[in-house]
Amino acid sequence: MDNEKKKESIRIVKFFIFSVSAGVIEIVSFALLNELTNWTYWPCYLIALTLSVLWNFTLNRNFTFKSASNVPVAMVKVAIFYCIFTPVTTLLGNYLVEDLLWNEYLVTGINMVLNLITEYLYDRFFVFGKSIDTNKHANSNQSNQTK
Repeated sequence: MDNEKKKESIRIVKFFIFSVSAGVIEIVSFALLNELTNWTYWPCYLIALTLSVLWNFTLNRNFTFKSASNVPVAMVKVAIFYCIFTPVTTLLGNYLVEDLLWNEYLVTGINMVLNLITEYLYDRFFVFGKSIDTNKHANSNQSNQTK
C-alpha cells in the first residue's frame, strides 16, 4: 500500500473512532432527554445531534484531517451541511417515530449511520480538502518521519 493510501485509510479509521465517540455522546444525551423529559422526538434529537457535532468537529479537525484552516470558515461549511442534514433527518425522524410509530432509538441509529457516511465525504472533500495535514500535529508527524 502506498503512503497516500495508507494515510487515507488511517484517516478513515480515525474519523470512524471519533464519530463513534460522538455517537456515544449523541445516544446518551438523546436517551437522557428522551427518558427524563416529556419532550417529543425532535427536540431530544436536535440537542443530542448538536452536542455530538461540536465534539466530532473539534476532534476531526485537529486529529483526523489535521487542518490548520480558518476555524470559523470550516464551522460555517459544517453548518451548511447541517442546514440540510438536520431538517431532513429531524422531520423524517419525527414522522417515523410519531406517525409510523417506529422505535425512536432505531430511527436515531439510522440517522447516525447516515451522518457518519455523508459527513466524512463532505468534510474530506469540501470542508478540509485543501487544508489536510497542515496543522501542528501533521507537521510534527512529518518531522518525526524524516528523522
